[in-house]
Amino acid sequence: MKVTVGISNRHVHVTKEHLETLFGKGYQLQILHPVNQPGQYASTEQVTIVTKKSKIEGVRVLGPTRSYTQVEISRTDAFKLGITPPVRDSGDVFESAPITIIGPCGKVELKEGCILANRHIHMTPEQQKEFGFIGISKVRIQIGGEKGGILDNVYIKVDPESYYEMHLDTDDANAFLLKNGDEVEIEEEEDYGK
Repeated sequence: MKVTVGISNRHVHVTKEHLETLFGKGYQLQILHPVNQPGQYASTEQVTIVTKKSKIEGVRVLGPTRSYTQVEISRTDAFKLGITPPVRDSGDVFESAPITIIGPCGKVELKEGCILANRHIHMTPEQQKEFGFIGISKVRIQIGGEKGGILDNVYIKVDPESYYEMHLDTDDANAFLLKNGDEVEIEEEEDYGK
């Protein structure tokens, strides 16, 4: 079974409160373009993420606002910033790496909130049933091509408002010479991930 690749560059999710701290009272995110996941979008807003060692400018804020503030980066970014964020699901920021977010109107200092995102596949409950993934939490991916190989620990994320797609960060994608829209194969292993 095939799934399309979507590559996630470093980005930030923010609460309404933190958005106003960064960009001003009453500020609302402006849509740059939609992303494939329904209701979500890349905004025109960008911030700088900062640690004691370094900083990265021009980090995109994704909308809409959420119930938590989170910074998602790659391991390469983590080396530059001198931090060791854990690999986590989006929203699981407990005891993750500290980081500071700077906007044009203020800054947000997170004691925890920076992660490396789990590799994952978005699908609806109907697709989960149709594809035979009931009771399966993760799968293995076979990648062809000049630098092909295997990706283990790709988690299944089920939500009624999902677009069927696998999300990788830039490090994973670059290692296999993958680009947005490429198709990869989900290995058919009955017991894998159960």
